[in-house]
Amino acid sequence: MKNYVYIAQSLDGYIAGPNGELDWLEGIDNPEQNDFGFSAFMNTVDALVMGKNTFEKVLSFGMWPYEKPVFVASGSLSTLPSSLDGKAFLIKGNPKDMVTSLHEKGYANLHIDGGALIQSFLKEDLIDDLIVTTVPVLLGDGIPLFGCLPKQVNLKLLGSEILLSQLVKTHYKVEKA
Repeated sequence: MKNYVYIAQSLDGYIAGPNGELDWLEGIDNPEQNDFGFSAFMNTVDALVMGKNTFEKVLSFGMWPYEKPVFVASGSLSTLPSSLDGKAFLIKGNPKDMVTSLHEKGYANLHIDGGALIQSFLKEDLIDDLIVTTVPVLLGDGIPLFGCLPKQVNLKLLGSEILLSQLVKTHYKVEKA
């Protein structure tokens, strides 16, 4: 059972602009529409756990991109759009309770998505692998991938590759204490 992060960040460590903007990702020249291994990664996970803000951003795209079940971590939402019945589900509680509940339901490998949610899982030592693609842009401000953590998190480099001669995709294993 593993919890993974697979995400893009700016060179200065932001996953979105100050108002949630993702337009900086569109500046990447990708003529072959390469997904950089995301589909292969998604084949290794059973479900996604997504923060409310990330969920709302995905909804703004106008189409639901996920085939796997998505569990939306939110203390404030009481319902999800009926168009997502059977696709997205609310989950509440702290990260440990969420993971325990999902594992009991048979979801072993989870993709954790969303800045605040990733940070809360890191604080609870619940992330096993980080796959981070760094985009060569400095946003200067925005939503950080990593905020303040209560302790140092040690990582072991598992691999790194250059994509489209401009992106760096790096895979780390989180070393457990």
